[in-house]
Order: sequence, then C-alpha cells, then structure tokens
Amino acid sequence: MISFRDFAMRRGERLLLSNVDLTLHAGWRVGVIGRNGTGKSSLFAAIQGEVEADRGDIDVPNRVRIASVAQETPALDDPALDFVLSGDANVYKVIVAEREAVEREDWEAVAEAHHQLEELGGYDATARAGKLLHGLGFSADTHERAVKEFSGGWRVRLNLARALMTPSDLLLLDEPTNHLDLDAVLWLEQWLLKYPGTLLLISHDREFLDEVTTHTLHLHDGKAKLYVGDYTSFERQRAEHLRLQQITHEKQQAERAHLQSFIDRFSASAAKAKQAQSRVKRLAKMVGTEAVRMERAMRIEFPAPTKLPHALLRLIHADCGYGDHVVLDDVSFILEAGDRIALLGPNGAGKSTLVKSLVGELELLTGERGGHPDLRIGYFAQHTVESLHAGVSPIDHLIEIAPGVPTQQLRDFLGKWNFPGDRAFESVDGFSGGERARLALAMIAWRKPNVLLLDEPTNHLDLDVREALAEALSDFPGAIVLVSHDRHLIGLVCETFWRVADGVAQPFDGDLDAYAVWLRTRDNSNDGKGAAVAKAAAQATAAASAAKQASGGKGARKVNPIKLAEAEKRVAELESRLHTLDMDLADPTKYAGGGDNAAELAKQRDQVAAELAKAEAEWMSLYDAA
Repeated sequence: MISFRDFAMRRGERLLLSNVDLTLHAGWRVGVIGRNGTGKSSLFAAIQGEVEADRGDIDVPNRVRIASVAQETPALDDPALDFVLSGDANVYKVIVAEREAVEREDWEAVAEAHHQLEELGGYDATARAGKLLHGLGFSADTHERAVKEFSGGWRVRLNLARALMTPSDLLLLDEPTNHLDLDAVLWLEQWLLKYPGTLLLISHDREFLDEVTTHTLHLHDGKAKLYVGDYTSFERQRAEHLRLQQITHEKQQAERAHLQSFIDRFSASAAKAKQAQSRVKRLAKMVGTEAVRMERAMRIEFPAPTKLPHALLRLIHADCGYGDHVVLDDVSFILEAGDRIALLGPNGAGKSTLVKSLVGELELLTGERGGHPDLRIGYFAQHTVESLHAGVSPIDHLIEIAPGVPTQQLRDFLGKWNFPGDRAFESVDGFSGGERARLALAMIAWRKPNVLLLDEPTNHLDLDVREALAEALSDFPGAIVLVSHDRHLIGLVCETFWRVADGVAQPFDGDLDAYAVWLRTRDNSNDGKGAAVAKAAAQATAAASAAKQASGGKGARKVNPIKLAEAEKRVAELESRLHTLDMDLADPTKYAGGGDNAAELAKQRDQVAAELAKAEAEWMSLYDAA
C-alpha cells in the first residue's frame, strides 16, 4: 500500500503536484496518465526515494521490493541471458558459483549450489530469463551475445527484461512499449496480467492501458485524481465529471447574478435593506465551482495531395535485402489510392526493409519497383526525428524545403501543428522527443504527399497527439502503409493487414484481434535449435548431478559434463557470431564504403556457418553419448 499525504513536488521553480491525498492498494494495476510535463516520471522518482517531497510525504512500506527499468545500459561483455538473470541478484550469485564449481570439478560445491537454488526457488531461473528474452523478441541465438553488441533500442528491451526478472512487490514501468513491436507488446500485456504485485504504468498507448490497468491516476493542472477502471472508463468518468462541474458552475453564476441584481436594486431602500443585507451575506458565503477550462483539442492535418492517381506504387517479384543478404523473398505488393495497410510482425523480420524498398531508399536485389509519374511519398522512419538539424528552428526547417514562401504562411502552417507564436522560432535543441516527431510529421505534410509510409511514428507522441494523428490519417485521401505497435492507431487508420515474418511478406486474413490469437497459438516448432540447446544444458546439469551422487561427491563420473558444456558454449558463440554478421549484412551503413565490404562480410558469414555446422555435429555426438 502506497499513501500520499498532502504531497507536493516541484521541478525547479515549477510546481508539478500539490495537495495530493490518496492511497494505492496492493495488487492494483494503475495507469499513470497526463500530458507531457505534468510530473509522471518525477512521481516515480519520488516513490523510489530519488527525489524528496516539497511538502507532505509518501508512505511506502520498507518491506516492499521495488523494480523499475534502468534508463541506461552499460556496454557490458556479459551475455544477454546473464544480464537478465542478474536481475534476480541472489539466484544469479548462486548460478555463477555453480558454474565456477563445475569448471574446477568441485562436485561438493555444485551440490551446495543446487541446495541453495532449491531454497531460493531458482531452479527455473535460467528458463524464466530465456522466456522473458523470447517474449521481448530476442531469438535464441542472441541469448549468449554480449550486451554491448546490441543497439540502443534492443538494450532498452534488455533493461525491461531485467526489471521483469527482478523479484518485486511493486513494479514501475515508464513507457515500456516505446521500443517494442506489436508482437512484444501483446506478449508483455499477457505477462503483466499475471504479475501478482502492484503495478504503476506510465503509457501513451490507450489499448495497452485498457487491457492491463484496473485504476487510472490522472495528473492534471497540479492535481492527481484517482479513477476506478481502465483508460476508456476514465475518459467516460472525466467527461461526466466535467459536464456536471460546468452545469453546477453555470447554476451558481446565475444565482450569483440574481443575488447581485437584488442587492443593486434594493440596498438603498429602507424597506428592503434587511433583505438586501441578507443576500450580501449569502453571496459572500457561496462556494464557487470553477468553470471547466477546456483543454484545447490537438488538431493536425495532412493537406489533400495535389494529384492522386489510382495506381501509385508497386513491387513485383522483389527480393528485398542488403548486399547479397535476402531479408524478404519474392514480394509482390501493389499500392493504390485509398489503401490503408498495416505491416505486422516482429522486429527484425523485415517490416522496415519492406518500407525502405517501397520508398526506394533500398535498391531491390531482384524484381521490379514501379511508381506513377505523379507519385509523391511522405516517409517517416525511426531515424527521422534524429535527422533534424541541431540549433535550427521549426521555421528554418520549413524554409529549407519551401524557399521563397512568405514567413507568415509558414508560421500559420506551423501553428496548425501546435508550434504557435515564438515556438516556431525556438531551437529544436530544447524540444522534447514528441515535439521533434511532430515537427518531422509537419515537414512531411507540407510536401502534400499522396502516399504516406510511416514506420513507428508514435514512439514519442503523447495520447492527445496520437489521437490527433489518428484522426488526420483517417481523413487522408491518399494511400498509407503503417508500421506501429499502437493498436488504437492501427485500428482507426488501417483496413488491410500484411504479416512480415520468416522471410515472407503476405496478406493476413483477419484483424488485430485475430492476429493476437494467432500469436498466442502459433506453432513454435521452427525454433527447434533453441529448444535443443536448452535441452542440452539441462542434460549437462543432470549429468553432473548424477555423477556426483554416483561417486559420493568424490569427482568420478560416468559422463563428462565439462565437454558437454564446452560444446554447448561453442555452438552458442558461433550462433551469436552468425547472428551478428546477419545483422551487419542487414545494415547498409556497415559497408557504406563499397561492395568489397559487403563481399567480405558475406565471406565471413559462410566461414562461421561452416564452423557452426561442424560444432553442432560434435555437440550432438556428445549429447547422444551422454
């Protein structure tokens, strides 16, 4: 149970929250919502004791174990699986001790480690860590890959997996879906529904909030108000509350006007003086209900294209990829005016590769790309926000793509994208991620495209802007191809779905609910190699334990678990190297210097693949012998 008593908190000179009195009970799953800058992340910091209240206090019982997602990930040599395992510090310490004991063939120490694991309930810890990694999109061959080899977005996922691995009674998650694909979001949703502790969740994903939360904490105008129910329930309750508040305010204003009118008319009359004085006292005692101050609804729009031909863009029998590495095979994709297509599938499966191939940013390996002469593409990629020029204002960004256009016209346009007045002349250096994303979208809209190719456009946007974007895209008459983990946006905008996975892009017969069901029920038999590695690891542990028992702890054994473990480690290392090379081949920046670099990478991949085949054969022979 967490209690706030007359709680107030500042950030610098600005008062974020004041007069907060509420209690959050154990087992609640609370969605913490509010516009950017209302104090959501600061509230999390206060709960963790990282910042102090300016007034009042927060009561968090000392015995409560708190887990949260770290903001930074050091460039570690540790394997991803070990990094996640270390979230359960006590269990991980014993696992490391067991490994060291096996290496020095100290079977008594191994037995002691097994006993400690049993006491800690840690026998399944490695399996649980593996499931967390798998659920968050890490393939089995990446589990032994060093943390430092992962990109920033994947390190965020590692931090999330580590937080979920940490034993906790209170879990604090700040925008956990931002770097996830839809598959991982759906998996996380199911995991959180089974979490037995108390959850506080900051999110701008209304579908995610609706599925997960039992209560909603709304931060607004320096106040924090608790509602029972999910986000949709909160919206209904707040709308009704505001309606009643406005009715009450208008009634009070009418009564005030009536009283004041009587006082003005009869205050000088001797006959009515007593009644007038009575009304003065009544007026003074009236408690005013504040008028509803309507938050200005965010409204953005994509102007109608100058020309909108029917047949816009097509790929015919296209192999999409990088260098000699095929990511998607034999893609035929035709885009016509009015098409609204969502691409579904896990990160790394090729959604962004398909979008880049449609844009023309990525040359096809084989096949044909064709577009209408009047084709005009608006492209938002995950790196678009970072491509804005440092030290440059929104108005200067527009002048660069619209030379000669009067400044007032540009200011009017930016005002529609919520960059009013002087905001249009401020440097983007001080802008939030959401403001940068909004500017990038505004620059796309200025060009009046007839095709929008949008790859995760909502990552930095709050709920209001997401809602405005959904409305704007719904009104857009051109064609849309959308990659997003935001189901609310997809559901409002898209009518057709394509699944991108296993090297293939093809239409998916069903809606988002059908896709979620398919994800939960699909056959994972194609992941047999990862299952075999896990089986071999279990076999090695069992063999070591059996040998110890048979020898009375003296060290004699019927099998050699050391060789099994070494063979397994060798296979895992080669799989990790192979996966790294595949990722390098999928990243054209790795061989921007020319084709020779791509050829060298392909040669290295062939060599590692041959070594892996040999290592797997040796490992399997040991596994059979055991």
